[in-house]
Amino acid sequence: MTVQCELCPKRCVLAPGQRGDCRIRVNLDGRLHALTYGYPTAVHVDPVEKKPLNHFLPGSRTFSLATVGCNLHCKNCQNWEISQKNPEDDTASPLPPESIPDVARRYQCLSVAYTYTEPLAYYEYTLDSCIRVRDAGLKNVLVTAGYVNDGPLRELCPHVDAANIDLKAFSDAFYREICGATLAPVLNTLVVAKSMGVMVEVTNLLIPTLNDSDTMIQELCVWLKANMGAETPLHFSRFWPHYRLRNLPPTPAETLSKARAIAQAAGLHYVYIGNVMVEDSATTYCPGCRKRLIQRRGYQVLEQRLAGNRCPDCGTEIYGIWP
Repeated sequence: MTVQCELCPKRCVLAPGQRGDCRIRVNLDGRLHALTYGYPTAVHVDPVEKKPLNHFLPGSRTFSLATVGCNLHCKNCQNWEISQKNPEDDTASPLPPESIPDVARRYQCLSVAYTYTEPLAYYEYTLDSCIRVRDAGLKNVLVTAGYVNDGPLRELCPHVDAANIDLKAFSDAFYREICGATLAPVLNTLVVAKSMGVMVEVTNLLIPTLNDSDTMIQELCVWLKANMGAETPLHFSRFWPHYRLRNLPPTPAETLSKARAIAQAAGLHYVYIGNVMVEDSATTYCPGCRKRLIQRRGYQVLEQRLAGNRCPDCGTEIYGIWP
């Protein structure tokens, strides 16, 4: 019996035994099965700033996990060795959802991050784990490309505390040519996630000649402010040659600094630069009085001056989830 997967906009139609575009969802006897459920291939303890999240429990650890598989096929993927692999071609260890909270606590983590590949591709494992983690009093983090249908997204969001959503370019042509996807569903994910109470930060990886024009950056920032609010943190990240885009150079630091200036001029309050050391590129400033609130070097928090969720100098509320 043929079945259709309704998880992401690709809506794969699968004959018996056939797998979806993500490699991990298969039609077995007329029912969809997620082959990687409960079997992560990558498990690490990371600083939450690595996700990157600068407005979520700064300085804390997050228990990070991923299975193989992804429903995008980005030519620049930095984790392609696992995201573009079949489950049977990699090693994995059992870690059922009910075991995750205890393991996270053992490593003194305040949250669990579903990351590295695409947590929306291994959706059932992500959802069940989020429920167990939240019930145990810990928080959940998604690091995702956001390519998912509206229904599954709305079912998951009530169990998610924070997300870094990758907005790869403000161009449908870029998504089709570089990622094998489309732009509109990602924009919907951004709006829906924030509207449902998820603390959202956005990452835009700038790739030389492909998505780094001033015009495209400007359009992205204007859309973000209008649809997500000026308080939504935006990270411009440096591209390094990976996978199928080894012919392009790393993003110049000057391009990242210019992008940050464009975003700030567009009215965004919190704009950061990642994957390169630029002075103050990871510092959080108060949008009210411009005083420094959180100083970082790389993933290390050097200073944290917040009074609860407010600036200690002028009382401005700072968007985020704070200790």
